[in-house]
Amino acid sequence: MIERTKFEALLLSSAVSLRGFAVFLFLFVFLWALPAEAGEWSGRVALEERWFVEEPLLYEQLDNQFSLMIQPEYHHSWDGDRQSLTVVPFARIDSVDRERSHFDLREFTWLKVGDGYEWRIGIRKLFWGVTESQHLVDIINQTDLVESPDGKEKLGQLMINLALIRGSGTIDLFVLPGFRERTFPGKKGRLRPSLPIDTNRVAYEASQEHVDLAARWSRSTEILDIGLSHFWGTSRDPLLLQGIDGEGQPLLFPRYDLIHQTGLDLQAIHASWLWKMEAIRRSGQGSAYTAFTYGFEYTLSNFLNTGIDIGLISEHLYDDRGRKATTSFQDDLMLGSRLALNDIQGTEVIFGVIFDRHSTARLLNLEASQRFGDKWRLTLEGRAFTAIPEEDTLFGLRQDDYIVVEWAWYF
Repeated sequence: MIERTKFEALLLSSAVSLRGFAVFLFLFVFLWALPAEAGEWSGRVALEERWFVEEPLLYEQLDNQFSLMIQPEYHHSWDGDRQSLTVVPFARIDSVDRERSHFDLREFTWLKVGDGYEWRIGIRKLFWGVTESQHLVDIINQTDLVESPDGKEKLGQLMINLALIRGSGTIDLFVLPGFRERTFPGKKGRLRPSLPIDTNRVAYEASQEHVDLAARWSRSTEILDIGLSHFWGTSRDPLLLQGIDGEGQPLLFPRYDLIHQTGLDLQAIHASWLWKMEAIRRSGQGSAYTAFTYGFEYTLSNFLNTGIDIGLISEHLYDDRGRKATTSFQDDLMLGSRLALNDIQGTEVIFGVIFDRHSTARLLNLEASQRFGDKWRLTLEGRAFTAIPEEDTLFGLRQDDYIVVEWAWYF
């Protein structure tokens, strides 16, 4: 039973995003009104509760959060499936953090399939990467940080994408207009730095209207997947610079620089072994640097004849900037395990710990999910930040250990 106060907070928070949710509602009603034969509907609606283990570090931060999320998906194909339209709006209302109550159009993409080529035009969410602990090469979409601190949730990106499909691989060419700024938790939200981030005071090396460009070659075989990419444009990872507000209080504000980034991702399969690597070389955001993540996953299939698969995961995370890096992962080791029960409920569990090799810092991560019937799924997620030293970029999260429970309905 959800407490009345949580519903009241939810309704109050929704008022701050009225325009975005009005757009969401209009789009939802418009697509729903189309004839049934014009397309297919799917998606999910979820209730989420986020509990924090410790009291907040800052007096203005509030404790636990409750939120409602809806993400429908509309898909329509024609011309013998050679053309299609995909629309995925997203909305969340949060009871505590006004910045987390937001609307986004994750996808609004037209696809045209030709002989040896594919056009994709519109708003799209695209993923590059193979490693478990972090995704260095995944640079096309902006991070939706209010959704999760792991950086895996992304905002939709306006793009024109031409894919040239050849026997030697696929070449993807991208034109990326319309830069998206990163979302950050608000003053009352948890999982943010000690100083507030003023997103209204943002700095750019180039104008926000700068058109970014990217290209990627990829090829898949029975044992090897490889991708080689290059991006030129405004970095999705802002530098957080310190300033003062109108009352002389310190704050942080984001600065977005122009960068060149070349990326390589590899994944190789051999028997029960899955070898993975991501590496980048970036220039333009301070001194040029190289970063990489590599490792393996070894699967114990049908462990002890139980029908359970157990994956053993190990990865090394490295950034040659050392302590000058803007990330916490300069020289770290990740150890983890993936558990698949292979039952009718689709139960899965993954656990991992990232160890800083030069300090006491530890980052613990747990994700588990189970299906109930055909349309319901319960998801549990937990993170803990332990023994974080003051010089670490995660120091502001040292009291933000949390557990998330999500109950989702799929349609």
